[in-house]
Amino acid sequence: MSFSPPFESMQYLMRHAVDLDRILASGDYTDVSDDLIGDILGGAAQFASDIMAPLNRTGDQNPAQIEDGNVIASPGFQELYQSWVESGWQSLAIGKSHGGMGLPQIVNAAAAEMFYGANMAFGLCPMLTSSAVKAISAHGSDELKSVYLDKMVTGEWSGAMDLTEPQAGSDLGPVRTRAVDNGDGTYALTGQKIYITWGDHDCADNIVHLVLARLPHAPAGSKGISLFLCPKYLVNEDGSPGVRNSFKPIGLEHKLGINGSPTCVMEFDGATGWLVGLENRGLACMFTMMNEARLFVGVQGVAIGERAYQQALQYAHDRVQGRVIDGEAEAPIIGHPDVRRMLLEMKTRLMGARAICMATAAAGDLGDYTREALLTPIAKAYGSDVGVETTSIGVQIHGGMGFVEETGAAQHYRDSRIAPIYEGTNGIQAIDLVVRKLRRDGGEGMRVLVAEIDAVPDSVRAVGTPDMSLQAPALAKGVEVLKTATDIILNASEKDALTGATPYLRLCGDVISGVLLIKSAVNGFRARDPHAPNMLALAAYHTAAILPHAEAQLDLIRAGASAVFDYPVDRLADL
Repeated sequence: MSFSPPFESMQYLMRHAVDLDRILASGDYTDVSDDLIGDILGGAAQFASDIMAPLNRTGDQNPAQIEDGNVIASPGFQELYQSWVESGWQSLAIGKSHGGMGLPQIVNAAAAEMFYGANMAFGLCPMLTSSAVKAISAHGSDELKSVYLDKMVTGEWSGAMDLTEPQAGSDLGPVRTRAVDNGDGTYALTGQKIYITWGDHDCADNIVHLVLARLPHAPAGSKGISLFLCPKYLVNEDGSPGVRNSFKPIGLEHKLGINGSPTCVMEFDGATGWLVGLENRGLACMFTMMNEARLFVGVQGVAIGERAYQQALQYAHDRVQGRVIDGEAEAPIIGHPDVRRMLLEMKTRLMGARAICMATAAAGDLGDYTREALLTPIAKAYGSDVGVETTSIGVQIHGGMGFVEETGAAQHYRDSRIAPIYEGTNGIQAIDLVVRKLRRDGGEGMRVLVAEIDAVPDSVRAVGTPDMSLQAPALAKGVEVLKTATDIILNASEKDALTGATPYLRLCGDVISGVLLIKSAVNGFRARDPHAPNMLALAAYHTAAILPHAEAQLDLIRAGASAVFDYPVDRLADL
């Protein structure tokens, strides 16, 4: 099945939903033009569809293999990686001071969606490299930066993130990997890490691991974790890879999806590493890497959902079954109302989640880091949940053919299921949103956001388009639901707030996505964009089918912990 990135949808949202002109007018991007962005995204779309997409199925059916302590990537991935490096895609949003292109993150997010949609398993490797570059840039010594960054920016050397251990998953406090000072500026790391995405492979010349470990006499729990840089190959004085470091993959996980991505068990046996940042401050350094990765996991959900949507749409045009409404017998199933409903559900949810991811990237481009931090857990969780929901609908549209592997619809569903789990489960994203981003500042950041979106219904009325004015009351009601839910969470007990965290995050996603779609329709009509009527139709469907879910989530938030904890825990197995 071919894949064509949704170039028009991305450009429309960039122009009309997230204030691209304001980003380009800021001091950091004055040399970036609309034409340049169009050229970049056009090239990314071609690379994604022509070079990456054909190997998506290959990676799924022919996973990476481990031989004598080395991982051999899926067939064709090594050549694909070299094409990736030669094309310069790794450096899109990396600052010019480090040799990157210095483009806005919103452009990088759009290109990344194209790449993930084409081949999500492969795209994880460049994602982790980019995030590792951010962590080293922010916290690494000048010496580490000079040795590693240039090769990582080009992609010649890839990056990996080593957090999880068998007893330390979402809670990293129990990390046991040990780091001992060698007395020469290096440390010896010993321990085992699991679930290490692209932890080893034969595509890049070197792999730079960022590893969480514990120094002797470090405080217990997460306050005693430090971050270390451990390269697969120690680097010679001339900058070339030298002897192999003392760690290796000892196993590969057999997974539900993303089979082309090698997920390694890594064994460290006195491996040489360098401290990144301050002792016992490793978790704070790692979050520099994880926060960017969380946004791009949300983008992955949108991307794989888009891939599933395109395949379902093509199938609906091709598959003949039954008599359609107002049509002839033996007509394509796209004429059936329920199939059309499912397709519109997929497209609308994806467009809304895409808009949230773009708004998150745009906040960072504008230096509004409070807004970026507030939106990041929503982008990650909402985008990845929408990915699972839409790929499931894609299977449903295929019917029985979706349940068998030969059509490829099942692969998209399998691939999407990891996104709500890794880089912090979506339940953890909800806790982060409620505890760290909402309650910690008394809701100030959310109030600023709500004040902005509160003006959108009035802008809808001002346009004067009859079809659009029908959306204003429903949208205004959705904004009021968000305000009410925010007040409840702010004033709730900790137990009630945590019980309502996931419903609250979902409510935020449903309302904010609707606001962004309506906003883009309003701005599109004002700019006389020919795609504005189509966006209005999506916004109308969102208002009718998706926005009302927010009120149901509000009822659950109001119920508090009792809705969950009133049922006796000892009777969960049976009545």
